Amino acid sequence: MPTPPIRVAVLLSGNGTTLQNLHDCIEAGQLPARVVLVIANNADAFGLERAKNMNVPGVVITRKEAGSLEAFSRRIFEECRKAKVDLVVLGGFLQLVQVPDDFLGRVMNIHPALIPAFCGKGFYGHRVHEAVLEAGVKVTGCTVHFADNQYDHGPIILQRTLAVLDDDTPTTLAARVFAEECIAYPEAIRLFAEKRLKIEGRRVRILTT
Repeated sequence: MPTPPIRVAVLLSGNGTTLQNLHDCIEAGQLPARVVLVIANNADAFGLERAKNMNVPGVVITRKEAGSLEAFSRRIFEECRKAKVDLVVLGGFLQLVQVPDDFLGRVMNIHPALIPAFCGKGFYGHRVHEAVLEAGVKVTGCTVHFADNQYDHGPIILQRTLAVLDDDTPTTLAARVFAEECIAYPEAIRLFAEKRLKIEGRRVRILTT
């Protein structure tokens, strides 16, 4: 039996490249999901234009206007409830959110490094890849995990790795890591849609079909 599509909200701060990747996978029939809501914390985020072109409702909720972290998070998840969202996907969302109890295990994040290395507050975008190169590590990658109330924390769903090349720059490394993200995130969402992810403390077990 085909897996029925889940309803997804994408939270973003910038270009929305993760949103575009998920949309392309859905359109290609590779992902049993439907993006029903996009929330941006930046009114100028290009991801909102992408959402408009996809005929997906876009909402702007800024931390400054909301005031506290609690109020900011509450407004975000109120919109998700109204849209009857099954899964919240953080796609380059550069703000911490507090995940309410009814969304625990239903919020995913992707990080462009192998958590628990090169992660946490301040580690985003090119800053991550610059730190990887400065450390001289030979392997990096990306991590998809369930989000909790800390930066780049929460049970790890899956990781993909790649070699750090001698001539890599932050730009070239970012491009190759993003190529792995484009595989990892849809895969994690597909496993969620198929109800094959089981959280056991700090671990996520992938159940066989």
